[in-house]
Amino acid sequence: MAAAKTLVLVTGATSGIGFELAAQLLAKDTYHVLLGARSPEKGLAAVETLRARNLPGTVEMLHLDVTSDATIEAAAQYVQQTHGHLDILVNNAAVSAMTHPSLREQMRAAFDANATGPAVVTSIFGPLLQQSTAASRRIINVTSGAGSIERRLDPASLIYQVQQVQYRASKTALHMVSACQLVEYQPLGIRVFLYDPGFTQSNLGPHNTEANGARAVADSVSPLMAVLEGERDGEKEGILHNTGRYPW
Repeated sequence: MAAAKTLVLVTGATSGIGFELAAQLLAKDTYHVLLGARSPEKGLAAVETLRARNLPGTVEMLHLDVTSDATIEAAAQYVQQTHGHLDILVNNAAVSAMTHPSLREQMRAAFDANATGPAVVTSIFGPLLQQSTAASRRIINVTSGAGSIERRLDPASLIYQVQQVQYRASKTALHMVSACQLVEYQPLGIRVFLYDPGFTQSNLGPHNTEANGARAVADSVSPLMAVLEGERDGEKEGILHNTGRYPW
């Protein structure tokens, strides 16, 4: 009898980092991907695109808006009824909130998606992770070096001149969410990681382009796969980057 596939939920997986992670997972026959999508239409289109590649892994769309408790709870209920567990949770969905008209609205939108969202998703899916018998159960929160307070205060940092207080502060909040998750879940055998893909080509903001020096998405996701597959389990807690780690 064939071994059961590792069940991975990736939020915000219709484009960018999330979509590419789903593709790299599906390139192996050991994963079943739950492709989290705020828009069911975009989610189904992404699944259709991935299936058309005839990759050995398997995928299904999961309607999940990280800013909507109703969709998160419905998604968890579906996974409970259909699969009975979850092996790996990747909190990837994020927004820059740059287009909102006021700073207050930018802050509210950024925190809701980038910090509150991963906290709520993990809280609701936590029991499903605990029901997994996999040896490599883990929570991976996709973050940004822009949220590192130490780097924010370092004039030598490549992003020192980038203000975007709404985005930077929301990612700093995600780091505390991750620290709390680490204390809560690691005694249960569920590892918690922060991963920063670096400046990557995506629709996160207008500057995330190749012309501005953004890295190809496949190159940013390959190190994330290493975190997901346990190759970096021995590294000290902090923000794992494609080139190493730096302080929260």
